[in-house]
Parts: sequence; structure tokens; C-alpha cells
Amino acid sequence: MSDVRNLLIRGSEKVIQHYRLLLASAKTESERQLYRSRIEREQRLLETLQDGVPQRSAA
Repeated sequence: MSDVRNLLIRGSEKVIQHYRLLLASAKTESERQLYRSRIEREQRLLETLQDGVPQRSAA
């Protein structure tokens, strides 16, 4: 795995953890929905990175 991909994976894991902390302290249902959707999006990205899909340049 490339160094860049490893960096992106670690970053995604940190982002997910951050959103989980925010989710735990969310005061409204709309906040909870927002954090859940962001966690799901970041998890999809993380799975893509971990599956070794060829990297594409972010345009």
C-alpha cells in the first residue's frame, strides 16, 4: 500500500472517530442524522481505500 493511501486511511479513521464523538453529544435528531450520514460517507471512502481500488486524482 502506498504511503499516501496509508495517510488517507488514517485520516478517514480519525474523521470517523471525531464524528462518533460529536454524535454521542448531539442534542437534536437533525444533528444525529447529519453525523450518521457523514460517518457512513467516510466509512464508504475508507472501505474503498482499504480495498485497494486504484487511486484517482481528485479533480
